Amino acid sequence: MVEQMWRAVGVYRFIALLYAAVIIVRDHPRYAHPTGGLAVLAVMAAWSVLATAAYSRASARRPWLVGADVAVAAALVLATRLVDTAARIDHGAGTLPLCWAAGSVLACAVAGGPWAGVAGAAVLSAADVLERQALPRNTFNGIVLLLIAGAVGGHVVRLVLRAEAALDRAARREAATAERQRIARDIHDSVLQVLALVSTRGRELGGEAAELGRLAGEQETALRSLIALPPTPAPDGRLDVRTLLEPLAGHRVTVSCPAQEVLLPEAAARALAAATGEALDNVRRHAGPDARAWVLLDDEGEAVAVSVRDDGLGFAAGRLTQAAEAGRLGIAQSIVGRIGELGGEAAVTSAPGRGTEVELRVPRNEVARHER
Repeated sequence: MVEQMWRAVGVYRFIALLYAAVIIVRDHPRYAHPTGGLAVLAVMAAWSVLATAAYSRASARRPWLVGADVAVAAALVLATRLVDTAARIDHGAGTLPLCWAAGSVLACAVAGGPWAGVAGAAVLSAADVLERQALPRNTFNGIVLLLIAGAVGGHVVRLVLRAEAALDRAARREAATAERQRIARDIHDSVLQVLALVSTRGRELGGEAAELGRLAGEQETALRSLIALPPTPAPDGRLDVRTLLEPLAGHRVTVSCPAQEVLLPEAAARALAAATGEALDNVRRHAGPDARAWVLLDDEGEAVAVSVRDDGLGFAAGRLTQAAEAGRLGIAQSIVGRIGELGGEAAVTSAPGRGTEVELRVPRNEVARHER
């Protein structure tokens, strides 16, 4: 984008040169020194070619070149008093470079931003006042336009640079995400399946093989967490619940999700995932060392439901009430309370020797009401 702006400065310079050439050729018989007007035109043409060629190379865009650009333009403005007649100048005849001089102000703006553009405009404005030896209305208006061109041009350049940098960062993130997804697919199709097989067979064989199976399961869990993509909210602020639940899968935890996105507002999605994580933590702490768990995500349209079921030890009816009365509020606060704050429901069903099931349900209309 910046390269295109430098090209635009070059195009402007040559269009302005063409306009100045028409005016100089038309008026040069009226000058005090007609050949001087043609000499100024030749300098303008030569500098236009030289500056445009130099600005086309990034390595040549040095501060001294921009300064020289402004100095040449200011010198040509001052040369008007040496070439034109005092009467014409006093009657408001334009300077010899006319709008061509503004090309150096645009170059300052592109090279250094709004302050550099204003500085270049200030130098040319001073040269214009010196050439006029007064500040008539048309000169004042020209100065204001120069200052606006320098400030606005520099600001636009800064916006372009920021947009270009943001676009570059987005492209890099997209490339990194695509590469990570590719690696994740390859790992899922090979390494994770082997680790899962070793974990399962090791537990079945028992003995030393069971320890190998346990280690393989731990590595499978760690690898799944490593390759899991960080969840990113959609432009409307909603988050796919699947991206929060799938990383919870492990060698003893199976997570099943729909093929399509399951979207909730980000805060609700994270709260639902946190409650699910707490339910799995309870499985690890209380269901027994060999317990397995299954997580099922279901999009019911008007609500989003998550079921966490295990084949562990289970517990007797009334145990949760007794735990709450004793001040142990883990499930009541971290699961039931968290879902209740979203206007949803949480139910815990268990029996000794028959495992435990935690059902979480968050109505979308209740979530929307809480968001408002």
